[in-house]
Amino acid sequence: MAFSATRIALAAGLMAAIAAPIPAEAQLGGLFNSTRRGAEKADNCGKGKKGDKGRGALGGLLGGAVDELARSAGLPSFLPVPEFSDQLTESIACRLDPEEQKQAAEATLAVTRTDDAEAQPELGASAEWTSASRANVSGSSTVTGRDNAAGQRDCITVTDVVIIEGEETRAEKRMCRAPGSARYSIVA
Repeated sequence: MAFSATRIALAAGLMAAIAAPIPAEAQLGGLFNSTRRGAEKADNCGKGKKGDKGRGALGGLLGGAVDELARSAGLPSFLPVPEFSDQLTESIACRLDPEEQKQAAEATLAVTRTDDAEAQPELGASAEWTSASRANVSGSSTVTGRDNAAGQRDCITVTDVVIIEGEETRAEKRMCRAPGSARYSIVA
């Protein structure tokens, strides 16, 4: 029996009207059998991008399913340590355990640190680290650029590279310091 477009539209509208008053959690709560929901997740790794509500709901469902699969496969997922948020990008921090985040942040500090608040880090300065907590995890921070058009602030670009089990992740970060300050921090 063939359905007309009108009947399909009417059925879809009826289903939407019935489901609309029911909260989304009640409609889809058991879909992936996960007890962790979007607002309850402290993990912002790869999430937190702003978009429309529909895209957010779909992303939350798919992200929850991917998170569940990763956990069931025994793949680690880490939370960024707030203490290092001014030195590490989220894309790097999310791949590293807290001790590795500390090592990566120390590498960034090593290449951006100068003896004089007026001196600038040398282009090409690099520091490497090897994980003390996991095998086959290492990384580096390298000063790769200088931004002279930043006005009052002294800004540089630092490139972080992390290698986990042979897979490389690279992230650039713009770091600035105010006049007279000795420390560079990530800026948006």
